[in-house]
Amino acid sequence: MPLDVHLFPCLSDNYGFLVRDAATGTVGCVDTPDGARVLEELERLGWGRLDLILNTHWHPDHTQGNAAVKAATGAEIVGPEEVRRAAPLDRVIDGGDRVTLGETVFEVTATPGHTLGHVVFRSAADAIAFVGDTLFPLGCGRLFEGTPDQMWDSLKTLSAWPDATVLYGAHEYTAANARFALSLDARPEMAAHAEAIFLARSHGEPTIPTTLAVEKAFNPFLRSGDAEDFARRRAAKDSFSG
Repeated sequence: MPLDVHLFPCLSDNYGFLVRDAATGTVGCVDTPDGARVLEELERLGWGRLDLILNTHWHPDHTQGNAAVKAATGAEIVGPEEVRRAAPLDRVIDGGDRVTLGETVFEVTATPGHTLGHVVFRSAADAIAFVGDTLFPLGCGRLFEGTPDQMWDSLKTLSAWPDATVLYGAHEYTAANARFALSLDARPEMAAHAEAIFLARSHGEPTIPTTLAVEKAFNPFLRSGDAEDFARRRAAKDSFSG
């Protein structure tokens, strides 16, 4: 049975995700950028329950709703140990662990770089992954705690997944990422891809999810030659104003 995914905008540029295991009706959310919005969307969908909160990392725009959502639903909060720096956490997980939502099995992959304890959640059976602030359409997370080598290794790990994997990143940064990508990539297909992104955003449409195949083709960070090249590109993006 498939995994139902509901994406909704919150805060200034975050996305929240509610997920439902279609076989059992069990419901989870990925991060809690805004607890009130999570509960509002849950009510609007009529899914009737929330069993699990999956945190990708500790930053408040991913965890600040933990307490409110748990108080309202009783959901178990699962995430890396670093979440305790900012919010409640019931169960600690790390790379190599598995988390179940009904019959859906999420494989946990450690992706240090944006933060040292960042993890992502992938349902291999559904070819769906929630990648937090590790990977975005045409971008990757800033290195607030980790090193370029760590982030490069994390991106290579994600790149080894099947190309059809659908990737849900946690922010709408794609238009800005596209402008940076265009500064490095003069291919006509890159220009066409960027134009489709600009058009979607002009209509208020989300650019998430993307697929690993698309990111391998266009994402300037996944297309880096090695860790040193990645570090140069990440530093250039940090100061890019185009």
